[in-house]
Amino acid sequence: MKTINNFKKNKYKIIKNAVSQELTEFVYKYFLFKREIATTLIKAKYISQFNTLFGVWNDSQIQNTYSHYSDIVMETLLQKVKPLMEKETALKLIETYSYARIYKKNDVLKRHTDRNSCAISTTLFLGGDEWPIYLEPSGKLNKKGKKINLKPGDMLIYSGCDLEHWREPFKGSHCAQVFFHYNNIKDTKNKFDGRLHLGLPVDIKNK
Repeated sequence: MKTINNFKKNKYKIIKNAVSQELTEFVYKYFLFKREIATTLIKAKYISQFNTLFGVWNDSQIQNTYSHYSDIVMETLLQKVKPLMEKETALKLIETYSYARIYKKNDVLKRHTDRNSCAISTTLFLGGDEWPIYLEPSGKLNKKGKKINLKPGDMLIYSGCDLEHWREPFKGSHCAQVFFHYNNIKDTKNKFDGRLHLGLPVDIKNK
């Protein structure tokens, strides 16, 4: 494992081989398989296309692209990488949620900053065709930004609420990524993204 950059100074950090190739490949193949199962179940009308337990294609950020909030495997990995996230950021963290996507050709991730549950985030490249992510380390809006390339198993840690990040039009076939989101452990209002515990859908809140 190799680290590049200083998170406290620059608000982002690249971790090479953060997750083993064996585990990365397993999660990648699992997620492709889950998309195939979801497609079959929807076509057979066994489940509604709006059933979120198998993932959705109606993500408001990128339409018609398979994504999944709080997949149980991804939420388990969210917990697994937390000690590494704490080590590399020098912060004590609490998990908020995971979000995974399989991008398709011509997808674009527009410039944006994230909501409060994504104060400390990481994107892990699972597999498929490489697709650079851009971020603006200065925190200033509409700057050219820094291009970052990741290999399967690599992670980019970044301050999601402070730094604009985006991806240019995707020219490959598909690209699987998972995002892990955390808050400072002192900021408990976003713990588990407002859910009772990890692994639950977004609409089941802790009352």
